[in-house]
Amino acid sequence: MGLAVGELRGAGREVDAEVLAHISPARSSVVNYYGSITVDYERELAQLDKKGHRPLRTVAADNPAGGL
Repeated sequence: MGLAVGELRGAGREVDAEVLAHISPARSSVVNYYGSITVDYERELAQLDKKGHRPLRTVAADNPAGGL
């Protein structure tokens, strides 16, 4: 998440540190009732760039909050 925040801030987007203190990279849709996170490793690895990072989602200019 640090890389994503750095890229957003580098592009001139304001990212409030107070908000960052309350978010997590885990999505609740993949957490089952036993508290485990299910990850499709092959799909996730296929998204990595040459540095091993996933690309940020693109945001439409008319919806600047859509990518956060």
